[in-house]
Amino acid sequence: MSTLLIADGQVLLPEMEVVEADVLVDADEGTILAVGSDLATADETLDASGGLVMPGLVNAHCHVAMTLLRGYADDKELDAWLQEDIWPAEAELTSEDVHVGAELGLLEMIKSGTTAFADMYFEVPEIVDAVDDAGLRARVGHGVVTVVKDDEGARADVDESLSVAREYDGAADGRIRTAYMPHSLTTVGEEYLRESVAEAREDGIPIHFHANETTDEVDPIVDERGERPLEYADELGLLTSSDFVAHGVHVDETEIDLLASRGTGVVHCPASNMKLASGMAPVQRLLDAGVTVGIGTDGAASNNDLDMFDELRDAAMLGKLAADDASAVSAETVVELATKGSADALGFESGVVEPGANADLAVLDLDAPHLTPPHDLVSHLAYAARGSDVRHTVCDGQVLMRDREVLTMDESAVLERARQYAADLAERAA
Repeated sequence: MSTLLIADGQVLLPEMEVVEADVLVDADEGTILAVGSDLATADETLDASGGLVMPGLVNAHCHVAMTLLRGYADDKELDAWLQEDIWPAEAELTSEDVHVGAELGLLEMIKSGTTAFADMYFEVPEIVDAVDDAGLRARVGHGVVTVVKDDEGARADVDESLSVAREYDGAADGRIRTAYMPHSLTTVGEEYLRESVAEAREDGIPIHFHANETTDEVDPIVDERGERPLEYADELGLLTSSDFVAHGVHVDETEIDLLASRGTGVVHCPASNMKLASGMAPVQRLLDAGVTVGIGTDGAASNNDLDMFDELRDAAMLGKLAADDASAVSAETVVELATKGSADALGFESGVVEPGANADLAVLDLDAPHLTPPHDLVSHLAYAARGSDVRHTVCDGQVLMRDREVLTMDESAVLERARQYAADLAERAA
C-alpha cells in the first residue's frame, strides 16, 4: 500500500469543527485512512503547516469547455445571450476546441481547490480524455437539445447522450461517472423525454437537467399544461434520488416538497443566476424542506470563472437576500453545500475529511492578509478565501498540485493553446 500524509496543519471536520491534526491517505485506493495525531509514517508527505486541510470543493454543475467563451458575450438576459451569441459560437466548436477548453477549465479548478465536478456538454470523449489526464473526478454527460432539430437529428442527439452514459461510466479508473443529460424541459420534446427516460431507467443511468432557471422555462409549461415544470418532470419519471437538477430558481412550495419527497438534488449557481438576471433561488427554503442542495459555477461564459470560493460567498450573500434574513444560508451551510452537499447530489463519497471517504482534499494557505486574524476559519472559507489561496490539491489520493505547481498538466502549454484556440473560434463565429 502506498500512503500519503498531509501533515502539521489544521483540519476541517464534517461537523465544521477545526482541529490540529494530520490526514493519512491510502494513495492506491484513493481513500482517507485516518485523521488525528501521531499517525504512521507515509511514503509521501505534504506539508500543511500554517494551512487548513479541507474537503476538495465539488462543482456540481458546469460546462467546462465553455472557458474558451469566457468574456465572449456579457450583460444580456439568458435567452438573448444563448440565441444571439453562445449557440452560434458553439456551432463552430470542433472536438479539438472542446478538448482545449476542457483542459483550461480543469487547470483552473485544480488551482482553486476543486476536485470533482459535473459537466453537461458535447464531444464528451474529449472531456473524458482531459479529465483522465488531469486526475480530477467527474460526472459527465452529453447535453441533448431537440427543439431546433428534425426527428432524425433529435433522435441521434438522444442516442448519443445515452450511449455516452453507457460507454464512459467508470472511466479513468472509476473517477468518471456519467448521466443522461437532456438540456431542459423546454428544449427537449416530450416524446423524446418519455422514450429516453425509460431507456435510462432500464440501465440505471442517473439524469441531470436544467430546471426552472428563468420564468421563460416556467410560464410556457404552466400555460400549456396547467401544471408546474417539476410536476411535469415527475410525470416523466425525471425526479428520483439518483437525479439532480441545475438552478431551481423559480420553484414554488409544491415543487420544493416534490424535490424533497423524491430525494432529487438541486444545484444552486448563484453567480450565473445573478449575472443573467435569472432570479434568486430559495436556497434556505429548499434546505428547510430537506432538499439536497449543492453549488455549481455554471459555465465560464456566464460566471465568468470556475473558482468555487467565489461561489460560496455569492451563495451566502444571495441566500440572505432571497430569504430577507441575515441568518439564512450561513457560512457553515455554504461550506457544507459546496463540499458534502454537492458530492451527495452527484453521488460521490467525497466532501468530508473522515476515514473511508474519498481522498479528495485541498490545503488552504492561511498566511494571507485577507485571512487574518483567524477568528473563525469556516467564516473565512465562506466570505474571504480565494482560489489562489489553495496550496495543495489532492484527488483520489493523488497529488495534483503541490505548492501551487500543477503536476498533472503543463500549465504554460495549456494557457497558450487556449489563447490560440479561443481566438480562432471567435474568428470563425464572427
